[in-house]
Amino acid sequence: MNKKQKKMLARILIAAILMIGFHFLPVKGWFRFGLYLIPYLVIGYDILIKAGKGIRNRQPFDESFLMAIATIGAIIIGITGDGDYTEAIGVMLFYQVGEWFQSYAVGKSRRNISDLMDIRPDYANVERDGKLEQTDPDEVEIGSIIVVQPGEKVPIDGVIVEGSSSLNTSALTGESLPREAAVGDEIISGCINITGLLKIRTTKEFGESTVSKILDLVENASSRKSRSEQFITRFARIYTPAVVYCAIALAVVPPLVQLIALGMTPGWATWIYRALTFLVISCPCALVISIPLSFFAGIGGASNAGVLVKGSNYLETLSQVRYVVFDKTGTLTRGVFEVAAVHHNEMDREKLLEYAALAESASSHPISKSLKRAYGKEPDRSRVTDIKEISGKGVTAKVDGITVAAGNARLMEMLGVDWIDCHQSGTIIHMAIDGRYAGHIVIADIVKPNAREAVQALKKAGIEKTIMLTGDIKKVADQVAAFLGVDEVYSELLPGDKVCKVEELLAKKPEKARLAFVGDGINDAPVLSRADIGIAMGAMGSDAAIEAADIVLMDDDPMKISKAIRISRKCLRIVYENIWFAIGVKVICLVLGALGIANMWLAIFADVGVMIIAVLNAIRALFVKHL
Repeated sequence: MNKKQKKMLARILIAAILMIGFHFLPVKGWFRFGLYLIPYLVIGYDILIKAGKGIRNRQPFDESFLMAIATIGAIIIGITGDGDYTEAIGVMLFYQVGEWFQSYAVGKSRRNISDLMDIRPDYANVERDGKLEQTDPDEVEIGSIIVVQPGEKVPIDGVIVEGSSSLNTSALTGESLPREAAVGDEIISGCINITGLLKIRTTKEFGESTVSKILDLVENASSRKSRSEQFITRFARIYTPAVVYCAIALAVVPPLVQLIALGMTPGWATWIYRALTFLVISCPCALVISIPLSFFAGIGGASNAGVLVKGSNYLETLSQVRYVVFDKTGTLTRGVFEVAAVHHNEMDREKLLEYAALAESASSHPISKSLKRAYGKEPDRSRVTDIKEISGKGVTAKVDGITVAAGNARLMEMLGVDWIDCHQSGTIIHMAIDGRYAGHIVIADIVKPNAREAVQALKKAGIEKTIMLTGDIKKVADQVAAFLGVDEVYSELLPGDKVCKVEELLAKKPEKARLAFVGDGINDAPVLSRADIGIAMGAMGSDAAIEAADIVLMDDDPMKISKAIRISRKCLRIVYENIWFAIGVKVICLVLGALGIANMWLAIFADVGVMIIAVLNAIRALFVKHL
């Protein structure tokens, strides 16, 4: 609890003790009124001040105005009647109890956001003349070497040039297990260095780094309201003045009818009491507070799970998604070439990789780099002579005096070597040693470890169709799609073609169903903007994709997509539960109050009780770990 919440809790306890204590004192008249005025002002002075400001600003119709009118009216009835002021104090007391619960719930949901805000770095260590200087991250230029010591936050995105360590990425990804990082690894700002000292070459300015973009997204999330929130705001503007006028009519019209038309005693006190009860019942606190709180809690719970939602409107749209369209490279696959398989003849696997890596040792091509990584050692260039790169075909070289050829089928045909076709898709590197075919190596973009499970999880979550778009050739695309279990695949697409395909899918889908696109690259930005909901990979995704997306997955894990959908659906389910519960109870109690069946204590339940129940229900949106 913060200081404000502790102060309010103290006021609630003091007012409750005084109200109960005074009930047993044998005092009457104005002295009794003066005593009861003490707990009333202790618990309600701020509500009276807010009501006064609202009247002064010509915007009186809010919860404070309703509470002030109802409780002051109840006090007047107590003065003119039997001297019972407990209802007035009780209404104000329980209203403040409801406000305290609401404040506590908002604080709890904000903690998930504030934990995320703790990733903001205070400084960056820049090495100058052999000494470390603490510098404002905004002043660090691209290409600078910064030092991150154990226990410090990584202030700016970059590449590790010296050292290795374990990183705590929980604030970014929701993942509690530390991640290992070493020389050559990309590192994103916001991580906490746990063990070793790291030297990092910055690749972005602080304003463009991951941590800055995350903080900007979080800070602006509350400004994008959902349709449900907008409806509640409009509803409250019309509803509050309407019930005030209805209460005035209830206090005035029936007594006048009794007096003038029926010639009966008007019974002003009875009807004014009913009108005051009607006012307390009508207070729309449960709706006005619990609906935005439900969305706020949903966004907070999602951020704790490593899913950043840019606004409650996107959370609402996500709950309606029935079609999910994936980009392939970098989304369902790692986006880097790796050795997927080695099919060899008599020579063993390690020897074939060694010859391939040595033959390609002089090349900087991505395929050459993947062969060197698979070899696992730094190639000894002194063992290689007579390197000849044959454009569009491959390379030949002598390794330890042995002639080695590595390339595509056209290179084998040029050398007159009989080669064997491969059933796997990918880039095939055929190998010939001393003029004899030795086998081939398959280079492919490796599927992410849990991509297949992610597609299955989406189907379990009720997604009707999963679709993959890619610029890869049909054979590669079809094989990846079949492995993943994707329903449809469209291959050999240019970036513009992806937009056209998404527009075509949007036109075909049912009107109420929503389509989400998941991507990571610069070329995905137009499609992310065009889809009903855009989901970007945040860790290694491009800035353009993150900027264009509505939802960002902080650890590039496609499993988080189904989790985000389940979070959004839970949040919307809670919102509708609160709406129907609050309106239903209000309508019933308003009718009972107008008929004189409901007293002020039932009014308190209809207002504060419903609000507390709705707020407690809204807090459930925070708990998303087991979704």
